[in-house]
Amino acid sequence: MGNVTERKVSGRMHFDAITGSYDPQRPVSLQKSLGNLRRGLSDPTIRLAETEAWLAFATEHGDATLHITKPSLNAAAQFEAWGAGAPWAIKHAPDLLGAADDWSGFDEPEFFSCLPELVQRQRVLHRDLALPRTNRIFEHAAGAILEQRVTGIEANYAWRWLIRHQGRPAPGPAPQGLMLFPRPEELAKLKRWDWQTARVEQQRAQTLGRLAVAASRLEWWAGKNLKAQKPHTTGAGTIESALLSLPGVGPWTVAETLQRSHGSPDHISVGDYHLAGFVGQVLIGRRVDDLKMLELLRPFSDHRQRVIRLLQLSGQKKQSFGPRYAPLDHRGR
Repeated sequence: MGNVTERKVSGRMHFDAITGSYDPQRPVSLQKSLGNLRRGLSDPTIRLAETEAWLAFATEHGDATLHITKPSLNAAAQFEAWGAGAPWAIKHAPDLLGAADDWSGFDEPEFFSCLPELVQRQRVLHRDLALPRTNRIFEHAAGAILEQRVTGIEANYAWRWLIRHQGRPAPGPAPQGLMLFPRPEELAKLKRWDWQTARVEQQRAQTLGRLAVAASRLEWWAGKNLKAQKPHTTGAGTIESALLSLPGVGPWTVAETLQRSHGSPDHISVGDYHLAGFVGQVLIGRRVDDLKMLELLRPFSDHRQRVIRLLQLSGQKKQSFGPRYAPLDHRGR
């Protein structure tokens, strides 16, 4: 792997690259697999194309920029990383391409034959889909909180505002504008008028403040199994229970976080404004509520998120009725 060395050029700290490689031994699409890590097409933390990806993120050892190149679906991936967190980024880079994502139970003939025909077809068409695991919690939980009860446009605006005003440039020879999400202590210092400028009302701002305070203890679970139990804690001692202990965090936020941090193959975003209607529309031809969605997906327990991702890749849409969900008015909030 090599040692991290640094040099200062033109007043900015630069790092020599740490390199690595990984052959998934199966087709993996960067765009399909890493797409759910991007919060809007203008997300400053990621650049994603068919054959390469750039990601900037914080690690327990410091900031890192990770460059992934993959010339084709079946090719091995080459990694380059810069920053104090580069060795960590290289070590965990294979998880971004599905190293921990085991589809064998899903593809087992007895289980596969019970799947809806649409899901079976999408699995055949999209065998290059992998569920990425980032082994990071804070930024995914923060992004999910920003998306609570608002439109995607509003959430993505807040995400970009926080990064551009409180984030920092990615280390190394990163693309122009690639940046990292703010550190927990930076979020904790924001005032009410800062949140208003970011179009984040008081309730979400307070939840983000609680997350910032809890960030360091939550990271204990980042590299652990989803069911791992932290000793000497009250309650269940799992990452799910720890997140739910934060006022303002519910099952939807937990699912949206663990789908990214741990590549959860089963967590469903219950409470999503669109998801239940979409699942009902494509599976039984009509909109349903969350309870009915859970009933429809119950036979596919342990793989329900895989089913949903494949349904989303089908290109089918639920019918739209009524007015669009309007952006919030943050004046006076």
